[in-house]
Amino acid sequence: MIRYVFDVDGTLTPSRSRIDEEFRLWFVDFISKNSVWLVTGSDYDKTLEQLGPEICENVVTCYNCQGNDVWHRGKRVNTKSFTAPKDLENLLLGWLQASLFPLRTGNHIEKRRGMWNFSIVGRNATMDERAEYVKYDELNRERESIAYQINSEFENITATVGGETGIDIGRTGGDKRQILEDFNEDDDIRFFGDKMEPGGNDYPLAKANKRGKNYHVKDWRDTYNKLTQMADTAG
Repeated sequence: MIRYVFDVDGTLTPSRSRIDEEFRLWFVDFISKNSVWLVTGSDYDKTLEQLGPEICENVVTCYNCQGNDVWHRGKRVNTKSFTAPKDLENLLLGWLQASLFPLRTGNHIEKRRGMWNFSIVGRNATMDERAEYVKYDELNRERESIAYQINSEFENITATVGGETGIDIGRTGGDKRQILEDFNEDDDIRFFGDKMEPGGNDYPLAKANKRGKNYHVKDWRDTYNKLTQMADTAG
């Protein structure tokens, strides 16, 4: 059977923002006719804020914190922990002090269930402040450098670039690929994500998905276009 799996930020919504209302209505109808899972680095409260309960509580499963916090019909059904070495936090604080990007807005190390998220600009940044960091990072590839250092210096820990401003950090194997344990070998998994390039937080799942197809999208509009094209082809 076809199983649809979707990232959230940059795939179903603009990063850190609510889903477009017209697309939300279309997607609610899509969920009613298909088997849909969500997998995101964000926690459940943020996903609920972005997508609303009509989506979050009607998909088969909502995998938060890269699959380390699992929700079904609005209730937590499983969670995993992550204990990081002290040296990791020191490394992140060193980058926070050394980065040449001038803005700091707070909430730079967010400790979620089963993972951490690190952001130089901070999770409290406004959309305009986030946009400034996106431009800076595109020129300087700062997040790639931070992730590379973490992956080089720490065993059994993996860092990937996630969203527009953050880095997702967790135990090796504790990334989005772990959700495949909940699927059957004959499931046809159609995975949609915007960070499928090496180093992106959708890459581990895309690489491990041998049971179907991966769709590397640019944004939610691209997701919508690909889904409607698939429906037209099927029809």
